[in-house]
Amino acid sequence: MTVNVSDSPLRQLPAAGPALARLRRLALEVVKFGIVGGSGVAVNFVVFNLLLHGLASGPMTATVLASCVAMGTNYIGFRFFAYRDRASRTRQQILLFFVFSGIGVFMESVLFYAAYHGAGMTGPLESNAAKALSIALASAFRFLVYRTWVFQHDGCLEPERDGACGARG
Repeated sequence: MTVNVSDSPLRQLPAAGPALARLRRLALEVVKFGIVGGSGVAVNFVVFNLLLHGLASGPMTATVLASCVAMGTNYIGFRFFAYRDRASRTRQQILLFFVFSGIGVFMESVLFYAAYHGAGMTGPLESNAAKALSIALASAFRFLVYRTWVFQHDGCLEPERDGACGARG
């Protein structure tokens, strides 16, 4: 028996359109963000545990310093890996990254404080769970602002709803 591929139902499916291409780009962006973010989380946890449990620093000092060290390593990863195809490094990009990252550190710190002091999550396991939760919630904010305002395509200042730049006039 011979099968004619040109009569196959798969052949009659429409070609991937612009919506699918945007979805693929977004999925790749999320994966790259996750790789850089995951390495930043690892740095964050190592520094946090070293300071809090190894060197007996205060919990808020440990969480803020760990977040700041991770922020620096994340900038390098985002700039040269996750968003390397976007606008070149400028003072504005660096300033926006550290302003939004600072807001993220503040969010993380408030959430960690609430869990550590408010909910009594003070043991080694509990403090790491509090840290993980605070990182996860602040990371959603960071993903949105980094892709929208910090690492823009071609240096555009007004991204459209799908993250692409509008027509220049």
